[in-house]
Amino acid sequence: MKKKNILSRKLRPNRPYALIIGGVMLAIVLLMTFFPSLFTSYDPLEQNFAIALSPPSAEHIFGTDNYGRDLFTRVVYGARIDLKIGFLAMIVPLFVGSFIGLVAGWFGGWVDALLMRIQDIMTAFPFTILVIAIISILGRSESNVYIAIWLVGWRDYTKLVRSEVLIEKNSEYIQAVRSLGFSDLRIMFRHILPNTINSAVVYAVSDVMLCMLVAASLSFLGLGVQPPVPEWGAIISEGRPFILNAWWICALPGLALAFTGTALSLLGEGISHILTNDGRK
Repeated sequence: MKKKNILSRKLRPNRPYALIIGGVMLAIVLLMTFFPSLFTSYDPLEQNFAIALSPPSAEHIFGTDNYGRDLFTRVVYGARIDLKIGFLAMIVPLFVGSFIGLVAGWFGGWVDALLMRIQDIMTAFPFTILVIAIISILGRSESNVYIAIWLVGWRDYTKLVRSEVLIEKNSEYIQAVRSLGFSDLRIMFRHILPNTINSAVVYAVSDVMLCMLVAASLSFLGLGVQPPVPEWGAIISEGRPFILNAWWICALPGLALAFTGTALSLLGEGISHILTNDGRK
Protein backbone atom coordinates (compact mmCIF):
# COMPACT_ATOMS: atom_id res chain seq x y z
CA MET A 1 0.00 0.00 0.00
CA LYS A 2 2.84 2.37 0.88
CA LYS A 3 4.56 1.66 -2.43
CA LYS A 4 1.29 2.33 -4.27
CA ASN A 5 0.87 5.73 -2.57
CA ILE A 6 4.44 6.73 -3.49
CA LEU A 7 3.81 5.70 -7.10
CA SER A 8 0.56 7.68 -7.28
CA ARG A 9 2.33 10.80 -6.01
CA LYS A 10 5.01 10.39 -8.68
CA LEU A 11 2.42 10.01 -11.41
CA ARG A 12 0.39 12.99 -10.19
CA PRO A 13 1.25 16.29 -11.94
CA ASN A 14 3.10 18.87 -9.88
CA ARG A 15 0.31 21.40 -9.60
CA PRO A 16 2.28 24.37 -8.22
CA TYR A 17 4.23 24.26 -11.47
CA ALA A 18 0.91 24.41 -13.32
CA LEU A 19 0.14 27.69 -11.56
CA ILE A 20 3.53 29.15 -12.48
CA ILE A 21 3.45 28.01 -16.10
CA GLY A 22 -0.17 29.12 -16.53
CA GLY A 23 0.63 32.48 -14.94
CA VAL A 24 3.59 33.08 -17.28
CA MET A 25 1.55 32.11 -20.33
CA LEU A 26 -1.33 34.35 -19.29
CA ALA A 27 1.12 37.19 -18.60
CA ILE A 28 2.23 37.01 -22.24
CA VAL A 29 -1.40 37.31 -23.39
CA LEU A 30 -1.96 40.21 -20.97
CA LEU A 31 1.11 42.00 -22.33
CA MET A 32 -0.41 41.70 -25.80
CA THR A 33 -3.67 43.02 -24.42
CA PHE A 34 -2.34 46.13 -22.70
CA PHE A 35 0.86 46.81 -24.67
CA PRO A 36 0.31 45.63 -28.26
CA SER A 37 2.87 48.12 -29.58
CA LEU A 38 5.60 46.09 -27.85
CA PHE A 39 4.89 43.23 -30.25
CA THR A 40 4.05 44.94 -33.54
CA SER A 41 4.23 48.30 -35.26
CA TYR A 42 1.56 47.58 -37.87
CA ASP A 43 -2.04 48.83 -37.85
CA PRO A 44 -4.49 45.90 -37.53
CA LEU A 45 -6.89 47.58 -39.98
CA GLU A 46 -4.33 48.77 -42.56
CA GLN A 47 -4.92 47.14 -45.95
CA ASN A 48 -2.31 46.43 -48.64
CA PHE A 49 -3.68 44.35 -51.49
CA ALA A 50 -0.23 44.09 -53.06
CA ILE A 51 0.79 41.59 -50.36
CA ALA A 52 -2.59 39.88 -49.85
CA LEU A 53 -2.43 36.21 -48.79
CA SER A 54 1.34 36.32 -48.30
CA PRO A 55 2.64 33.32 -46.33
CA PRO A 56 4.52 33.72 -43.03
CA SER A 57 7.87 35.44 -43.53
CA ALA A 58 10.46 37.50 -41.67
CA GLU A 59 8.50 40.69 -42.38
CA HIS A 60 5.07 39.22 -41.60
CA ILE A 61 5.66 36.33 -39.22
CA PHE A 62 2.01 35.17 -39.35
CA GLY A 63 1.58 36.13 -43.02
CA THR A 64 -1.18 38.40 -44.29
CA ASP A 65 -4.90 37.95 -44.90
CA ASN A 66 -6.94 38.47 -48.06
CA TYR A 67 -6.85 42.26 -47.55
CA GLY A 68 -3.09 42.34 -47.04
CA ARG A 69 -3.40 43.08 -43.31
CA ASP A 70 -0.63 41.77 -41.07
CA LEU A 71 -2.11 38.70 -39.38
CA PHE A 72 0.19 38.74 -36.36
CA THR A 73 -0.92 42.31 -35.62
CA ARG A 74 -4.56 41.31 -35.85
CA VAL A 75 -3.98 38.36 -33.52
CA VAL A 76 -2.18 40.59 -31.01
CA TYR A 77 -4.92 43.22 -31.02
CA GLY A 78 -7.53 40.45 -30.96
CA ALA A 79 -6.21 39.34 -27.56
CA ARG A 80 -7.57 42.58 -26.06
CA ILE A 81 -11.05 41.99 -27.47
CA ASP A 82 -11.28 38.28 -26.63
CA LEU A 83 -9.95 38.63 -23.08
CA LYS A 84 -12.29 41.57 -22.46
CA ILE A 85 -15.25 39.51 -23.65
CA GLY A 86 -14.17 36.50 -21.58
CA PHE A 87 -13.75 38.47 -18.36
CA LEU A 88 -16.82 40.71 -18.64
CA ALA A 89 -19.02 37.80 -19.73
CA MET A 90 -17.84 35.79 -16.71
CA ILE A 91 -18.00 38.38 -13.93
CA VAL A 92 -21.78 39.02 -13.93
CA PRO A 93 -22.80 35.32 -13.85
CA LEU A 94 -20.23 34.75 -11.09
CA PHE A 95 -21.88 37.29 -8.79
CA VAL A 96 -25.49 36.64 -9.81
CA GLY A 97 -25.20 32.84 -9.79
CA SER A 98 -23.31 32.79 -6.48
CA PHE A 99 -25.96 35.01 -4.88
CA ILE A 100 -28.82 32.82 -6.15
CA GLY A 101 -27.04 29.67 -4.96
CA LEU A 102 -26.41 31.26 -1.55
CA VAL A 103 -30.06 32.27 -1.13
CA ALA A 104 -31.39 28.90 -2.35
CA GLY A 105 -29.07 26.85 -0.16
CA TRP A 106 -29.51 28.94 2.99
CA PHE A 107 -33.29 29.42 3.04
CA GLY A 108 -34.26 26.07 1.51
CA GLY A 109 -37.98 25.23 1.34
CA TRP A 110 -40.07 26.83 -1.37
CA VAL A 111 -37.36 29.41 -2.11
CA ASP A 112 -34.89 26.65 -2.95
CA ALA A 113 -37.50 24.66 -4.88
CA LEU A 114 -38.50 27.67 -7.04
CA LEU A 115 -34.96 28.79 -7.81
CA MET A 116 -33.78 25.26 -8.57
CA ARG A 117 -36.70 24.63 -10.95
CA ILE A 118 -35.70 27.74 -12.89
CA GLN A 119 -32.11 26.54 -12.85
CA ASP A 120 -33.16 23.07 -14.05
CA ILE A 121 -35.10 24.56 -16.96
CA MET A 122 -32.05 26.61 -18.00
CA THR A 123 -29.75 23.59 -17.66
CA ALA A 124 -32.02 21.47 -19.85
CA PHE A 125 -30.80 23.39 -22.90
CA PRO A 126 -27.17 23.42 -24.15
CA PHE A 127 -25.33 26.60 -23.21
CA THR A 128 -24.28 27.62 -26.73
CA ILE A 129 -27.70 26.89 -28.25
CA LEU A 130 -29.39 29.14 -25.69
CA VAL A 131 -26.87 31.93 -26.33
CA ILE A 132 -27.38 31.68 -30.09
CA ALA A 133 -31.18 31.75 -29.64
CA ILE A 134 -31.01 34.88 -27.47
CA ILE A 135 -28.69 36.69 -29.91
CA SER A 136 -30.97 35.74 -32.79
CA ILE A 137 -33.72 37.62 -30.97
CA LEU A 138 -31.64 40.59 -29.78
CA GLY A 139 -29.56 41.06 -32.94
CA ARG A 140 -25.89 40.78 -33.86
CA SER A 141 -23.52 42.92 -31.79
CA GLU A 142 -20.80 42.62 -29.16
CA SER A 143 -23.05 44.05 -26.44
CA ASN A 144 -25.70 41.42 -27.16
CA VAL A 145 -23.05 38.70 -26.76
CA TYR A 146 -22.57 39.91 -23.17
CA ILE A 147 -26.31 40.01 -22.50
CA ALA A 148 -26.87 36.51 -23.91
CA ILE A 149 -24.06 34.95 -21.85
CA TRP A 150 -25.18 36.81 -18.70
CA LEU A 151 -28.71 35.45 -19.08
CA VAL A 152 -27.45 31.86 -19.32
CA GLY A 153 -24.09 31.67 -17.55
CA TRP A 154 -25.31 32.04 -13.93
CA ARG A 155 -26.76 28.51 -13.75
CA ASP A 156 -23.48 26.63 -13.13
CA TYR A 157 -22.39 29.03 -10.39
CA THR A 158 -25.75 28.60 -8.69
CA LYS A 159 -25.38 24.82 -8.60
CA LEU A 160 -21.80 24.99 -7.28
CA VAL A 161 -22.46 27.50 -4.50
CA ARG A 162 -25.78 25.95 -3.43
CA SER A 163 -24.19 22.52 -2.94
CA GLU A 164 -21.46 24.05 -0.76
CA VAL A 165 -23.98 26.08 1.26
CA LEU A 166 -26.11 22.99 2.00
CA ILE A 167 -23.06 21.37 3.61
CA GLU A 168 -21.75 24.48 5.35
CA LYS A 169 -24.99 25.64 6.97
CA ASN A 170 -25.21 22.42 9.04
CA SER A 171 -21.69 22.76 10.43
CA GLU A 172 -21.10 23.31 14.15
CA TYR A 173 -19.74 26.82 13.89
CA ILE A 174 -22.79 28.00 11.93
CA GLN A 175 -25.06 26.50 14.60
CA ALA A 176 -23.04 28.40 17.22
CA VAL A 177 -23.35 31.65 15.28
CA ARG A 178 -27.09 31.11 14.96
CA SER A 179 -27.40 30.60 18.71
CA LEU A 180 -25.82 34.04 19.21
CA GLY A 181 -28.79 35.59 17.39
CA PHE A 182 -26.97 36.84 14.29
CA SER A 183 -29.22 37.82 11.38
CA ASP A 184 -29.54 35.67 8.27
CA LEU A 185 -27.83 38.30 6.13
CA ARG A 186 -24.84 38.53 8.48
CA ILE A 187 -24.44 34.76 8.64
CA MET A 188 -24.83 34.39 4.87
CA PHE A 189 -22.33 37.05 3.83
CA ARG A 190 -19.89 37.05 6.76
CA HIS A 191 -19.64 33.33 7.46
CA ILE A 192 -21.25 31.16 4.76
CA LEU A 193 -20.19 32.88 1.53
CA PRO A 194 -16.43 33.21 2.29
CA ASN A 195 -16.30 29.48 2.99
CA THR A 196 -18.30 28.37 -0.04
CA ILE A 197 -17.09 30.66 -2.84
CA ASN A 198 -13.83 28.81 -3.57
CA SER A 199 -15.29 26.34 -6.04
CA ALA A 200 -17.05 29.15 -7.91
CA VAL A 201 -13.82 31.18 -8.13
CA VAL A 202 -11.91 28.20 -9.53
CA TYR A 203 -14.67 27.55 -12.06
CA ALA A 204 -14.67 31.24 -13.02
CA VAL A 205 -11.07 30.98 -14.25
CA SER A 206 -12.01 28.25 -16.74
CA ASP A 207 -15.28 30.02 -17.48
CA VAL A 208 -13.33 32.96 -18.91
CA MET A 209 -12.08 30.62 -21.61
CA LEU A 210 -15.54 29.13 -22.14
CA CYS A 211 -16.92 32.63 -22.71
CA MET A 212 -14.07 33.40 -25.11
CA LEU A 213 -14.78 30.22 -27.08
CA VAL A 214 -18.50 30.98 -27.23
CA ALA A 215 -17.78 34.55 -28.38
CA ALA A 216 -15.32 33.27 -31.01
CA SER A 217 -17.90 30.73 -32.21
CA LEU A 218 -20.55 33.43 -32.47
CA SER A 219 -18.18 35.67 -34.43
CA PHE A 220 -17.35 32.73 -36.70
CA LEU A 221 -21.07 32.30 -37.37
CA GLY A 222 -21.49 36.04 -37.98
CA LEU A 223 -23.52 36.59 -34.80
CA GLY A 224 -20.90 38.21 -32.57
CA VAL A 225 -18.17 40.78 -33.17
CA GLN A 226 -18.37 41.98 -36.75
CA PRO A 227 -15.47 42.49 -39.22
CA PRO A 228 -13.14 44.31 -39.63
CA VAL A 229 -12.69 44.21 -35.82
CA PRO A 230 -9.72 41.88 -35.14
CA GLU A 231 -11.49 39.30 -33.00
CA TRP A 232 -10.04 35.78 -33.19
CA GLY A 233 -13.28 34.05 -34.19
CA ALA A 234 -14.02 36.69 -36.82
CA ILE A 235 -10.48 36.36 -38.23
CA ILE A 236 -10.93 32.58 -38.55
CA SER A 237 -14.29 33.11 -40.24
CA GLU A 238 -12.75 35.54 -42.75
CA GLY A 239 -10.00 33.03 -43.57
CA ARG A 240 -12.36 30.10 -44.11
CA PRO A 241 -12.68 30.57 -47.93
CA PHE A 242 -8.87 30.53 -48.23
CA ILE A 243 -8.12 27.61 -45.93
CA LEU A 244 -6.59 25.45 -48.71
CA ASN A 245 -4.11 28.02 -50.05
CA ALA A 246 -3.77 30.35 -47.02
CA TRP A 247 -4.05 28.01 -44.02
CA TRP A 248 -2.35 30.48 -41.66
CA ILE A 249 -5.38 32.79 -41.54
CA CYS A 250 -7.44 30.13 -39.74
CA ALA A 251 -4.72 28.12 -38.01
CA LEU A 252 -2.74 30.83 -36.21
CA PRO A 253 -5.67 32.64 -34.51
CA GLY A 254 -6.86 29.17 -33.50
CA LEU A 255 -3.46 28.53 -31.91
CA ALA A 256 -3.82 31.82 -30.02
CA LEU A 257 -7.14 30.58 -28.61
CA ALA A 258 -5.56 27.25 -27.68
CA PHE A 259 -2.59 28.98 -26.01
CA THR A 260 -4.88 31.20 -23.93
CA GLY A 261 -7.11 28.25 -23.05
CA THR A 262 -4.13 26.22 -21.86
CA ALA A 263 -2.92 29.16 -19.76
CA LEU A 264 -6.29 29.56 -18.05
CA SER A 265 -6.64 25.79 -17.54
CA LEU A 266 -3.24 25.54 -15.84
CA LEU A 267 -3.97 28.65 -13.78
CA GLY A 268 -7.31 27.25 -12.63
CA GLU A 269 -5.70 23.94 -11.69
CA GLY A 270 -3.03 25.72 -9.67
CA ILE A 271 -5.55 27.92 -7.85
CA SER A 272 -7.69 24.87 -7.08
CA HIS A 273 -4.66 23.11 -5.61
CA ILE A 274 -3.83 26.09 -3.38
CA LEU A 275 -7.40 26.51 -2.15
CA THR A 276 -7.72 22.78 -1.49
CA ASN A 277 -4.52 22.72 0.54
CA ASP A 278 -5.61 25.80 2.52
CA GLY A 279 -8.91 24.10 3.27
CA ARG A 280 -7.13 21.03 4.66
CA LYS A 281 -4.91 23.00 7.03
